[in-house]
Amino acid sequence: MSKKLRRKNNSVLKRMGLRLLRLTIFLIIPIMVFIYAFNLKNITVSGTSRYDSEQIKERLISSKADNNTLVLYLKYKYFTDVRIPFVEKISFEIVDRNSINIRVYDKRIIGCIEFMEDYLYFDKDGIIVESTLNRLDDIPLVKGLKYQKIVLNEKLEVQREELFDVILNLTQQIEKRELEVDTISFNNKYEVTVDLGDIKAMLGKRSTYDEILAKLQNIALEAKGQKLTVDMRSGTDYFIAKPEISSD
Repeated sequence: MSKKLRRKNNSVLKRMGLRLLRLTIFLIIPIMVFIYAFNLKNITVSGTSRYDSEQIKERLISSKADNNTLVLYLKYKYFTDVRIPFVEKISFEIVDRNSINIRVYDKRIIGCIEFMEDYLYFDKDGIIVESTLNRLDDIPLVKGLKYQKIVLNEKLEVQREELFDVILNLTQQIEKRELEVDTISFNNKYEVTVDLGDIKAMLGKRSTYDEILAKLQNIALEAKGQKLTVDMRSGTDYFIAKPEISSD
């Protein structure tokens, strides 16, 4: 190989080396600094009553890149929709380069129906939002609805659309009174019966159930585990039927 050719090869190698050095200085080093500087160390989760912090983290952080504060924030802010059962939306707030706050907004579920061995959950507008094989204990099971169409993420078509307003009013008052209602049932006259485990209360048909559920709350507190059937359909007057106690 001639000296001229060797000098030419050395010159090419030198230029390549300089380019790699520049690439390292202007690209690789900043990337390494970015990864280290925004290493996600602290995550605070709030707002949800259906999941604990670890469950939310497991669903949101699915790759090594997600352990970067800025990457995680930008990913769910602009590029990826959050799809978690019973979660309406999630907001992210960067506290500092190593910490992020996650606020979870649960879907407002007012009831569920049982269909084909699954439990279908619907919101205040009657839209079926989720389905599960096992029932969630804190969501009342609604009986007596007649379905015209059942499709996930679509409105549940029943015999009377205003029944969803009735169910919403009932569940709001049930939550307010902290009543542990297992089922809400409608008969063919659209009269309501609620089952609280040991107490079965016939509430009748009315525009709102605020006052009657306030009275039922007092009955539930006084019953203290007794099995009762309460007929409250007549309004202010009602009777309580207690099961007979065996003499054996």
